[in-house]
Amino acid sequence: MEFTIIGTMLLIGMLLGFVGAGGSGFIIAMLSTAFGFSIHTALGTSLAAMVFTTLSGAFSHYREGNIAVKPGVIIGLTGAAGAWISSGYSAYVPAEHLMWMTAGMLFLSSVLLWIRTSAMRGPSAKASLPVQGTGIRFWCSAVGIGLVTGAMSGFFGIGSTPFIQIGMIMLLGLSIRQAAGTTMLVIIPIALAGGAGYYQMGYLDIPLLIQVVVGSMLGSYIGAKFTNRVPLGVLKTAMIAMPSVGALLLMLRS
Repeated sequence: MEFTIIGTMLLIGMLLGFVGAGGSGFIIAMLSTAFGFSIHTALGTSLAAMVFTTLSGAFSHYREGNIAVKPGVIIGLTGAAGAWISSGYSAYVPAEHLMWMTAGMLFLSSVLLWIRTSAMRGPSAKASLPVQGTGIRFWCSAVGIGLVTGAMSGFFGIGSTPFIQIGMIMLLGLSIRQAAGTTMLVIIPIALAGGAGYYQMGYLDIPLLIQVVVGSMLGSYIGAKFTNRVPLGVLKTAMIAMPSVGALLLMLRS
């Protein structure tokens, strides 16, 4: 099974690196449906794995020029605080209910991302008019995005990638490609804090984590190379489709 998991995570990692996603929701779905792990173990392991997956993808995106560093750092650090606090509450939710809740959040994220990216046409999809990195509006937007999406990540075990990207596009004025790249940076501290919370509760499978990390980290680095090299429409479609597929898999499992 070890090589099967590694190979599967390699393919998933390539998709996640391409769309700028930590991919916890999609990995959760695969671990629980294809490999039979419990939902709580899948949540903790996949969230911890995102630390390594996004670290690899963020480095690749940084070299490609897709990362807005200052907002990424602010959102990531405040998101880590939200994830640490909220991760302790998921253990009190029955597994079946948590699975449906996570699937619902993934579907919602796809719908919201589709609505927002569909409104971005022509130059607005490629060029950004970013909010200045100073001032009350910038700080409130960045901190708000971090706290809300971090809390979602910790509780539902997902990376909240679409919500982070929607926030950066709508509130900070980043382009789709900038949002995809910067999200990889944002998820690193969020996943670290959330994963630590699940580890304290005993829901982190270390051998499984190693297998997931080996495959997804390599795949994420490779996938990020294609973000700037494919038509923008393909990128938008992939960003929207990933959480929807993960949600469908979770619903089939339940």
